[in-house]
Amino acid sequence: MLGADSALKAKDRIGYLPEERGVYRKMPVAAFLQHMAILKGVRRDQSKARVVDWLGRVGLPEVGRKKCEELSKGMQQKIQFIAAVIHDPELLILDEPFSGLDPVNMRLVRDLILDQHRRGTTVLFSTHVMHQAEQLCEHIVMLHDGRKVLDDTLDTIRARYAPRALRMEPLAADTDVAGALSGLSCVATLERTDDYYRINLNEGARLDEAIQAVAARIAPSRLELLRPSLEDIFIDIVSHGAQQEATT
Repeated sequence: MLGADSALKAKDRIGYLPEERGVYRKMPVAAFLQHMAILKGVRRDQSKARVVDWLGRVGLPEVGRKKCEELSKGMQQKIQFIAAVIHDPELLILDEPFSGLDPVNMRLVRDLILDQHRRGTTVLFSTHVMHQAEQLCEHIVMLHDGRKVLDDTLDTIRARYAPRALRMEPLAADTDVAGALSGLSCVATLERTDDYYRINLNEGARLDEAIQAVAARIAPSRLELLRPSLEDIFIDIVSHGAQQEATT
């Protein structure tokens, strides 16, 4: 681990944020964070300054004297994040780091994770929320029933699973989209969502020709390729695996 023959020998160079709350509930926030910093090898005379700096960075400069149990779940999650990074780890392991956070604080923590990566930290990010992995990760490993079903860079995965659908929003709200697209050989099915129409294309349909054909039938306010999400890809992999097992 990190060049050492034992993970224990490298533990002070590793940061870990567990999914479950791991704060010492009865301790004041600042004392808890200083304690965690010192345990991870930060000098005692530096720990206080780091705590003050990090509390300011996560928008909680005033909570240092409060007990951890007095904080909301979202605040406790940010305190746990500080505890995981306060010693400037070389390897950072995050298990559902956005649990309990509202959208504003999710963005804050996401930016702080990216800051860690930019400073050279290797980040392992475990989540069931696929779009978060898609936003943050360069390399994706997917597990299903304890088995690895995908292991590749995000760019390679996107190239392998080419878009086979279009997102279309008509310029006129009262457009009969189904009628207008009826008979187009490139269109397999049409789905209506709350915000747009999803046009699923037939196998073999050329994307450029499909876009031109749809635009010729309907004046769009928006028309673009709809790339499969990691969630779509995962479901496709799992469903194909289930079909293969059923036939063997």
